[in-house]
Amino acid sequence: MSTSLQQFLLSTILLLAAPAVGYGLESTTHVWTFDNNPPETLPPEFQIGTLFDGRPAGKWTVIETDRAKSSPRVLGQLMGKGAEHAYKTVFINGIKASDLDLHVSFLPIDGKADMGGGLIWRARDDRNYYLTRANPLEQNIRIYRVVNGVRQMLKNFDHIIDVRQWHTLRVSTKGCQVQVFFDGKEVFDLCDQTFSTGQVGLWTKSDAVTYFDDLTLRIER
Repeated sequence: MSTSLQQFLLSTILLLAAPAVGYGLESTTHVWTFDNNPPETLPPEFQIGTLFDGRPAGKWTVIETDRAKSSPRVLGQLMGKGAEHAYKTVFINGIKASDLDLHVSFLPIDGKADMGGGLIWRARDDRNYYLTRANPLEQNIRIYRVVNGVRQMLKNFDHIIDVRQWHTLRVSTKGCQVQVFFDGKEVFDLCDQTFSTGQVGLWTKSDAVTYFDDLTLRIER
């Protein structure tokens, strides 16, 4: 075999063996269906936040129900009382993310002052984070930044939200860009630079009782 042919074959083998660079980002995906968690417990990686008076921010627990989106269990926020600005929060420990895709299904169960629930991301702590939430009583979806425990609304979208069925909320972020989807349709696309990284979690408010299921987090590296 000639030297030139050997060099050609060697370069071809090296080219085929080389890893692809620049053809996509690495990502890590986490999924919580809650179906393998014992009822009346909180998944070990979840941590309940605190209310403004220092009490636990809600009663978050796994429950078994025939109303689950994916049978047989859901994570419920079951504390059906609270002040107007009592934000019921739960966070996932050990995971921080900047660019992400976060998705959850939720079912409004009860609430006279408030209803529904939302997603938290880039949380520094339980007083500083981004939030998107859907409220069937107000029939709208909103996106907020929460700074030192005070909500600052960024955008509002009026929409019919049926309390008799499950709905989905999804947020996708890249740098300052934030997209929010409700039941698969985009409702917000904006840029905000208040928070750059942090934890993710779930949210309800006041007396809202809500079930959550099939929480999925994809982190882009």
